[in-house]
Amino acid sequence: MSPPEDPRTARTRARLRASLLAECAGRPLTDVGVSALVRRAGVGRATFYLHYEDLTALAVDACADVVRAGVDALHAWQTIPGARAPARPPGALAAFLADVAEHGPLYRTLLLPGGGGPLGDRLHRELRERARAERAAAGAPHPELVASAVAAAFTGVLADWLHGAVPEDAAGLAERLWRLLLALHSA
Repeated sequence: MSPPEDPRTARTRARLRASLLAECAGRPLTDVGVSALVRRAGVGRATFYLHYEDLTALAVDACADVVRAGVDALHAWQTIPGARAPARPPGALAAFLADVAEHGPLYRTLLLPGGGGPLGDRLHRELRERARAERAAAGAPHPELVASAVAAAFTGVLADWLHGAVPEDAAGLAERLWRLLLALHSA
């Protein structure tokens, strides 16, 4: 168990994350500079580098919530282990996709086409682990294989959708993606 984070550190990191999201509201991460970011956050440049190696490290930290939200959205229907997935996607999935689209410029920088990049790697890893653990707990066959397939499909489709390769609105993508993931689970 790790020691609790110092409250001052937590506040500084929260200010830096909020400033980054505000700076990236309408432009990609590549157009954001450390100077503008620290000015908005009200901290010094040295403070920024005390907490983060670079803007990408801050961006991945700032986007950690989107990873948790994505994983939770896919599992929102599951209230007990081994429960049968509904035919329709959970509402949380379409809401998650709409939120991701809202922050598209930032997420496109971190989630590359095909699902790579720092955000894609983290999403894939966390989704694979959650799916594997839930399949194993339910006694479902091939937990490692199916979990890897689900994580790769979700991360890749999400990335390609953000980059415009999958023309669909959030609700339509949720429907089609859900059917794809259900098929992988039943394979």
